[in-house]
Amino acid sequence: MQFFPSSTPSLYHAARTVSLRTHANTSIPLSKFVTPLIPPFHSNPFLFNGHLQTIWTATKFTDPFVIHYARRHLINLRDGGHFALDLVVPEFPATEAGGDLPPRTRHMPDDEHLGSQDTRPMLIALHGLSGGSHEVYLRATLHALLQKDPGWEVCVVNARGCALSKITSKQLFNARWTADIRQAIGYLHEAFPNRPLYAIGFSLGGNILTNYLGEEGKGCILKAAVVCSNPWQLEVANKFLQRSWIGSEVYSKVMGANLRGLFELHIDTLSQDPRIDVEKVRSGKYLYEFDRDLTATVFGYPTVGAYYRDASSVDNLMKVRVPVLVVHASDDPIAPREAIPFDEVKANPYVFMAVTEGGGHLSWFEWGGGRWFGKPVSNFLTKFANDVAGVEEQQDDDAVVPANGAAKPPALESTK
Repeated sequence: MQFFPSSTPSLYHAARTVSLRTHANTSIPLSKFVTPLIPPFHSNPFLFNGHLQTIWTATKFTDPFVIHYARRHLINLRDGGHFALDLVVPEFPATEAGGDLPPRTRHMPDDEHLGSQDTRPMLIALHGLSGGSHEVYLRATLHALLQKDPGWEVCVVNARGCALSKITSKQLFNARWTADIRQAIGYLHEAFPNRPLYAIGFSLGGNILTNYLGEEGKGCILKAAVVCSNPWQLEVANKFLQRSWIGSEVYSKVMGANLRGLFELHIDTLSQDPRIDVEKVRSGKYLYEFDRDLTATVFGYPTVGAYYRDASSVDNLMKVRVPVLVVHASDDPIAPREAIPFDEVKANPYVFMAVTEGGGHLSWFEWGGGRWFGKPVSNFLTKFANDVAGVEEQQDDDAVVPANGAAKPPALESTK
């Protein structure tokens, strides 16, 4: 255990990264473009390991990251399931907030027009396991970006059933379910055809985003993306949690309890699925038990291990064909270092990764209370949007896996 971790993040990338074409008609490798955008991380000395960092982020003693949202409900045409899109909007009176929504969120009436011909950059965010647009770590990042450049437009894709959204399908979500983010990106591209689109994924949302990027390959319409605290290899992460008391009895139990709470919120709909043994789901304690008894069952996997292996995003990282910034902490107690795809990052010229020694899971608290990860994220997104005109075609793809033939999610039983 290091009480005072190094302040300099370790940087990983291919020996020859993809070249970015700037508006000044110059070219710069991704590695040289990103390196100066990664500041030192000065960890709070009282939060000297990943457990303290991670537990502190759950306390929510301070919350200066005020973000207001308007909620639009979308329907995935693949199965008729609803999910919620929360768009960042100017501050509005508390009386306008929806009583059945998270704080500072209002309903967007169906007749409220959504769309424009402007060219403002737009960021699409995906939250972590059972979270939503209200999560502090997510709002901290959006707040940092909007403080740095108020010209951004931002929205959050809430996974099915999360952030007090309703479900109309007999399923929630899983780490490989990319259909809703694909639907959301297509909807936003149609509503805002001139806006360059970017995305950021946190934890499980980072895993889903990486899977989406890999499945889209060269056809991806996003300009760039950021992935924070992605568990990468779910089976490895699960075994890591089970090896220690705090991993099993704290993290796995808490995440399992959060998912069972989500299950109870939507029990009337989910219990209609004859494949779900309600009492078995309720009697579970740990994360892997919920994934075994509900997630794997509903999404057609024979075992929880089969689900974890298929849903892991490490292989899809090799198929990504847009610039991606990866941010991770070596002492992350949920997405462990042994699951970090160092080799895959160095094999894909479109990926740049910054790894800090400390920081925990989606935490990175610095001395004075600030949160470090908002800095490299906002630096990268702002400079990319302002300076980059495009990505030069990679001339030699020998070092990377072809993007064609991307794996698809397992077939789903009709939820109608």
